[in-house]
Formats: sequence, C-alpha cells, structure tokens
Amino acid sequence: MLMTDNEIRPERPQQPNEPGPYDIVLAGGRVVDPERETDDILNVGITGDRITAISAEPLEGARVIDAAGLVVAPGFIDLHAHGQQLPAAWMQAFDGVTTALELESGLLPIADFYDKVAAEGRPINYGASAAWTYARIAEKEKDMAPPKAELTWFQRAFARDGWQNSLADEEEVKSIIAGVEEGLEQGGLGIGINGGYAPGYGRKEYHALAQLAAKHGVPTFTHIRYLSVQEPDSGFEGLGELISLAAATGAHMHICHLNSVAGRDIKACVELVTEAQQRGLPITVEAYPYGACSSTVGAEVFRDDWLARWGVDDASAMELNGQPLTQQRIDELQKEDPGAVIVMHFLHPDDNDADAEMLDLSVLHPGAAIASDAMPWARNDGTIIEGDVWPLPDDAFAHPRSAGCYARFLARWARGGPERQKPKLSLVEAIRKTSLIPAQILETSVPQMRNKGRIQVGADADIVVFDLATVQDEATFTEPAQHSTGFQHVIVNGTPIIQDGKEILEARPGHPIRRPLATTRPAAPGAPV
Repeated sequence: MLMTDNEIRPERPQQPNEPGPYDIVLAGGRVVDPERETDDILNVGITGDRITAISAEPLEGARVIDAAGLVVAPGFIDLHAHGQQLPAAWMQAFDGVTTALELESGLLPIADFYDKVAAEGRPINYGASAAWTYARIAEKEKDMAPPKAELTWFQRAFARDGWQNSLADEEEVKSIIAGVEEGLEQGGLGIGINGGYAPGYGRKEYHALAQLAAKHGVPTFTHIRYLSVQEPDSGFEGLGELISLAAATGAHMHICHLNSVAGRDIKACVELVTEAQQRGLPITVEAYPYGACSSTVGAEVFRDDWLARWGVDDASAMELNGQPLTQQRIDELQKEDPGAVIVMHFLHPDDNDADAEMLDLSVLHPGAAIASDAMPWARNDGTIIEGDVWPLPDDAFAHPRSAGCYARFLARWARGGPERQKPKLSLVEAIRKTSLIPAQILETSVPQMRNKGRIQVGADADIVVFDLATVQDEATFTEPAQHSTGFQHVIVNGTPIIQDGKEILEARPGHPIRRPLATTRPAAPGAPV
C-alpha cells in the first residue's frame, strides 16, 4: 500500500548490533534517523557497505571519525537530478547528496545509460526512469530515431514542433508505450512524463502511460501538462488531470517540482493536492527551495503569452548565464538555439514576504520530498561539461539549485537565519524530507531503496556528517559554480568520498539504483495466468 500524507509506514524491524571492530566509526555525533525519530548523541559503526552498529557506548574501529558537534544523518536522496555527468555528481556530493536520480525526464535506452555510467564510475549512486518524451520524439520525429541516452539528444529536439504539439494516433501511441515499456523492462525506475514540454499530447496517451505504470507497479514522475496561473490550461488544471488518472488507474503519480508548476497559484494547487491525498489517492510530491525555475528557452511554456501565464511582469525575469534577457533576445534564441538553458524567476522570496510564504507552502507541504531539479553544468557556449572534470571551469553555469539545494533548505528552513529568524521545522523532519521520504516514494517498486534513507543497523552506509551551524549554500544566480559548505564527511556505500570537507577524487563507490530486469512481460490486467 502506498504511503500517503496521513499514513505512517511500519518501521523496519530493529536489528541487533553486529560485533566489532568496525571499518569506520563515527564517534559522538548527533545521530538523526527520521524513521524512528532518533535525535541523540550516539556512535555509528560501519562494516563494508552497511551500518552494523549504533550505540551510546564507545565502538572500536579501524578508523574513527570524531563527529562531536556534528549531525550524522542518512545521505540525501535526490529524485530529480538532470545532471548525471561526473562533475554534476561531485557538485551534488558537496551538497550532501549520496543518491541522484533522473526521474522526471528520464532517458532511453535505459540499458545504455546504466552501461555508460558504470563504465565511468560515480562517487554517488545513480539511476533513471524510462523517458516518455524520448519515446515520443523517436516516434514523431522519425529522422531523430532511435533515441540516445543523452540529454543533448533531448535538447536538439526542441528545434522540432511535432513531438511537442501534435496528437499521436492509435498506432503511434502503441509504439510510444512499447518504447517506454522496454525501458521499464531494462530496469527503469518508473516512467518519466515530461508533459510540460509536450503539452499537445493526447489525454488517451497520458491514460495509457498511467495504465502502464499500474501494470508494472511503478510510479510516474510527472511534470504536469500546463504551467500557467491563468485558466484555461492552468497548472491547477494540469494537477487535476494527474489526480484523475491516479484515481482511475490506481497508478502512483508523483508530482515533480510542485513549487514551479504551481507558480504564484500555489495556495489553490496545494489545496487540491491535499484533498486528493487525504482521500487516499496514491499521489506524492516534491519541491525545491527556490523561486526560480530552469529549462530550455525553446520550451512551449515560454512561447506566446508566457509572461501573463506565469504571472511575471517583464521578460527580464528570464536570464541566460546570469544576464537578464529582453523579449527580442528570447525570440532570437528560440529560433537560433532553442535548447539553450535559461533561468526564470517567478517568485522573489528573498525580497517579498508574500512570495516567501508561497514558497513555504510547497517546500513545507506535509510528506513532500526535497528534490533539486539539478541541471547539468554547461559552459557559456551551452556545451555540457562531461567527463572527469573537477573542479568546474570558471565559466561553468547552471541554476544554483544544482549546487546548493539541500544546504539552502537546511540553512533557511531547519536552522533559521537572518531572513528566517526561527526554524520552520525540526531537524528530524528536515532529514525526513531529504532522505526517508524519497526512499519511501520508491521502495515499493525498487527494493534497494528499503535500505536507504535511514541510520539503522543493516541499512546502507550512505551517510552525511555536517555542521548545522555553518552549513550553507554558496551558489548564486550570477556565480552558481560554488559548492556548498558545512558538509564535513560524505560516505557512500561505506566509502568516504568527502573527508574533512575535501573530495577524494579517486573514490567511485556509487552503485546503480535499478529495478530488477524483466525476464518475461507481466500479464495484462485480467489476462489468464
């Protein structure tokens, strides 16, 4: 049964400590386990890639890390990380992320993605969903087929209009669904439905995707069809469409970046989602702690009357490489370079109390995960930075959420500060949003996730050790390529990748997060067995 906001999932059975000595001991830290609501000074023992002891008594280890005065928490699980390149992984590691998953957009072919990343190695865990948009592009833009498991392939598609705005006929829908299903059978973590980038797709096509998710018992990760504060074709309407499919098919429908798809209409949108969740519908939510989104300039949501639909006053709300744009320049980019990645400010929470309260409604929504929507890092000419590149070059650019999402959330909402004099939630609840909730969203269909998001004996040793008093996002909209500070130690599968605030570049302990590969297709609902 899927967890909703009003349900409490049963805890994992408590396991006894295993005998030492241990490979690593984290000594005397403030240990936070969000599932059991532990918040106490304890010692943690690690053997191999697992947590094997938690005790108030001293533990013996081959290596002892003094964690006094620091928080010891489960590593953060990012459900929405487009930056799957090695430099992006390092930037997220400095933000406390130990698992970064590309779920909203996804990729195809899934097997190619996992093979490529495994060959390179990663410091953090990785994975992806099966991408509906990739299957749709391959079907509607025949000369681009077959799809390539690369973000650049997706970016190039923004020069085409057919896949974004035309209905698929019955045979095309069958082909699209078959492409997505193949991705699921190759271990995809669910179905990425980037509907906001192809708002012209049919309701029956969306229904078929929800049916496919229900058939395989996986979530959909949906960027809803519309991004507008105006009706018709509003974000509110897009959320209603998603909710209706969850009710009709029973599919687990996950809402990506509630803060940006709702925009300035967040109050009404949150009320709608809350009502659906209170009725027990299998709907989960994520948000990121910024009032600006990032996308390609050629996306349909930035065409025609986009200013009115977003509720912003001027084209300068959109920026390229930190520089405000004019509508004339936007028009030029949409013709010449539609895949260029921009930032667009729809709220100003640092300068406007009402905007800050709007952002709180999504970030603090009960049961909502924090997910970064981290973008890949690119040079000023738009070239994505790939390969074994670290540190990032001086001209590296992305939305600052790609570097500072989790530090920002902790500093502004869990610690409080000049802008927010009092914390908005407890540390246990903050860690629940960054670690446990993301694991629970996936664990029904991805068995690996049952051992993540917890500081418990038997859980995976994905651990962050940070100073709550000093943790801080350093990335800004004009200088984004600055990693967060305050994370002293980051451990992935029992292997340190950041030690005393310094990266260990040769470390590549990241594991693939992947559903079991299909050996046979599951039977259709009602089929004889």
